Amino acid sequence: MDDLRYPVGKFSYSGPASETELPVWLSQIAETPSLLRDAVSGLSASQLDTPYRAEGWTVRQVVHHMADSHMNSYV
Repeated sequence: MDDLRYPVGKFSYSGPASETELPVWLSQIAETPSLLRDAVSGLSASQLDTPYRAEGWTVRQVVHHMADSHMNSYV
């Protein structure tokens, strides 16, 4: 990975959603909370407080950010 600030890549806008993309995206929004809950349910407090990269956010902070961002997407 060349730039650790963008672990999944920089945002790229490809234009408005198509009629086939919208239901997929809505489904992903609906599924994300339970997938995230499952992903972190077995982690200890120490694991949650581990940064995912040097000088980066902890797992706990990333999860909180995802929940905050997800709520904005939902609204």
